[in-house]
Amino acid sequence: MKYVIIGNGTASVSCIEGIREHDISGDITVISAEAHHAYCRPLISYYLEGKTDTDRMKYRPESFYDDMGCRLIYGRAASISPVGSYAVLEDGTQIDCDRLCVATGSAPFVPPFKGLDSVKSKFTFMTLDDALALEAACRTDSRVLIVGAGLIGLKCAEGLVGRVGSITVCDLAPRVLSSILDDQCAAVMQQCLEKHGIEFMLSDSAESFDGNTAHMKSGRDVQFDVLVLAVGVRPNTSLVSEAGGNVGRGITVNNRMETSLPNVYSAGDCTEGYDVSLGGSRVLALLPNANLQGRCAGANMAGKDEIFDCAIPMNSIGFFGLHAMTAGTYYTAEDGGEMHEIRCGEDLRRFFTKDGYLTGFILIGDISRAGIYTSMIRRRIPLSDADLSLIMESPALIAFSDNYRRKTLGGVV
Repeated sequence: MKYVIIGNGTASVSCIEGIREHDISGDITVISAEAHHAYCRPLISYYLEGKTDTDRMKYRPESFYDDMGCRLIYGRAASISPVGSYAVLEDGTQIDCDRLCVATGSAPFVPPFKGLDSVKSKFTFMTLDDALALEAACRTDSRVLIVGAGLIGLKCAEGLVGRVGSITVCDLAPRVLSSILDDQCAAVMQQCLEKHGIEFMLSDSAESFDGNTAHMKSGRDVQFDVLVLAVGVRPNTSLVSEAGGNVGRGITVNNRMETSLPNVYSAGDCTEGYDVSLGGSRVLALLPNANLQGRCAGANMAGKDEIFDCAIPMNSIGFFGLHAMTAGTYYTAEDGGEMHEIRCGEDLRRFFTKDGYLTGFILIGDISRAGIYTSMIRRRIPLSDADLSLIMESPALIAFSDNYRRKTLGGVV
């Protein structure tokens, strides 16, 4: 059996491991657009901070590809067969296969700002190469403007604190991390960032550029030396769409990670799958899901019949020692849901429920044992099997009913 995996991130590594669990001799070719050993992408901000280096960022040992019997090719795939029988590189090389997995991740979205070409020192912040280039461009007196107050923009800001003269972050949204935090929780995180010298311009963003001047929508002008564009990302779906496969916002996959094209699978940030907390499909560009999707895809490419049907959005982040974790879907009263809050000192916990199930949560501060909450969401454990008030304060099995504990610990069905 011949396998081709396009991409070299979390989903790709897990796909390799999924294949090798069931097929120890098949031929595996990995096509990597980045000329690096697989690395943990969230660590690029820690690289900027000096907390890690490129060797320690590797997602698997140096010998991983040899250990797994893989051939690694640095280059870009230009097209794939509509029946998953080959991939063609940009240089025209054709690589034949029996099963193919597209794990191409996502790419930065850069709006068509007027005058952006006049900015000489501009960067995105998604890859190791981005981090290396940004590091080389920054001086101790650099004025850095970051467009985007989401996860990528704020982690970039944290990584640059102490390395540059000033950092300003702007965003059209009225709060930081607007896609995962509500107003009060976002305010807590923003205050932490501001204490470390990061300035914010919210409900405002760059409209155009003239050299090292950003003209803001509010009419203000901001002077800068280095520009970082962290507006958002878009799944890399073109290989599948151009081959005739179904694509929405991401590549459409079923719970076996199969695309609509025969013998073509997909996993990771480029996909659009079922979110159990929402009850519908959406892009879930998250490392844990990429890992689980990749392993499922690999197993099925090797002839098994495995499913991954418990994906949820989930983020675990921290800034200067203040941690936050979010997961699931936040239903409001208008949606028929309820929000339950508990505060303990500086810790803030918000839980969202609907129709007798926990659907989402936001934790600020203490995020220990949060896996119990994510398990409740993923496995659709009814609240009737738990004491919600107790589990909000202390996530432990004692908060669950005797019947549930027997099922979980005693194997009783």
